[in-house]
Amino acid sequence: MASNDAKESLLPEFRDHSHSNEKNDLQRRRHRRGGTASSAESIRPEQNGVESPLHPESLSVKQQFNFKQVFMLLAAYLGGGTICFFLIRHQIKGQKTNGILDAIYFCVVTMTTVGYGDLVPNTMLAKILASIYVFTGMAIGGLILSQVADYLVEKQEILIVRAIYMRDNPGATEILKEVESHKVKYKFIMAGVLLFVLIIVGTVFLFVVEELSFMDAFYCVCSTITTLGYGDESFSTRGGRIFAIFWILSGTICLAQFFLYLAELCTERRQRAMANWVLTRKLTFSDLEAADLDHDKIVSAAEFVVYKLEEMGKISHEDVSVVMETFKRLDADQSGTLTTSDLLLSQSS
Repeated sequence: MASNDAKESLLPEFRDHSHSNEKNDLQRRRHRRGGTASSAESIRPEQNGVESPLHPESLSVKQQFNFKQVFMLLAAYLGGGTICFFLIRHQIKGQKTNGILDAIYFCVVTMTTVGYGDLVPNTMLAKILASIYVFTGMAIGGLILSQVADYLVEKQEILIVRAIYMRDNPGATEILKEVESHKVKYKFIMAGVLLFVLIIVGTVFLFVVEELSFMDAFYCVCSTITTLGYGDESFSTRGGRIFAIFWILSGTICLAQFFLYLAELCTERRQRAMANWVLTRKLTFSDLEAADLDHDKIVSAAEFVVYKLEEMGKISHEDVSVVMETFKRLDADQSGTLTTSDLLLSQSS
């Protein structure tokens, strides 16, 4: 009722004015189309400096290239650390198995901040190198390896959706739509599944290879992936440390991503609840006044959409102002619409 009353109070005074504006806009658009139709058809974006949209193939190649760079950086980081700690292996005390293997194991335990204490630096030089290495390792783990984990989880989202809705036998379109609609939710589920698998694998390995009791094996797994690293239980055999090099990296990063997705999921649910409240609440006269961005006492569909997006927190008033300034700059003939001619004129000026 409030919205209908508001419309009736706003529209009669300006109905004739808006009708004449629509007529003028229609005539102007017809004139512009007639003048630019032939030229627009003959103009190709590639021939006039207008960039064409990126193809999916180029995006996937770029993503794969970045993925490859991450592993090259990780290999260089671990390789450099291994060489350094191998050269000063006599300045590191603790339970040792093999020089190269212990150096790699020490690098992984250090960069993930697990720090069991089974291998510790014993001299000033070793302590300085370990201090530098742990800070750079945290940066690589936090900024780069988390992106790798996110990429791998996204690749498995479709498999998760297929498994959940197997009985319904959904098509490819339905699966993609479901993934896009609940992306964070399926990331969280996938990270949880991977984390559970890693916990089971680590516990069984420690129980069988390191010959720990089942409770001690599970305890060691939990203290490792949470980076507590009490040190009373750790990987002490040669085979165990080979396994630990890969498992510790995977486990610690997967747990971090699991809690990250959990936080994102909670935030997303709060945002959806807020959006639902904004879209379902009754409109008031003050809402119409606030939505009237150009102060002409008429709220267009675009103005209403912008107002609701602002209210939901999707955009801010500053964002709208910046976009409007960009539109005015591109609208070379000041007609209130954008065409190919406007784009060409703005690029040439």
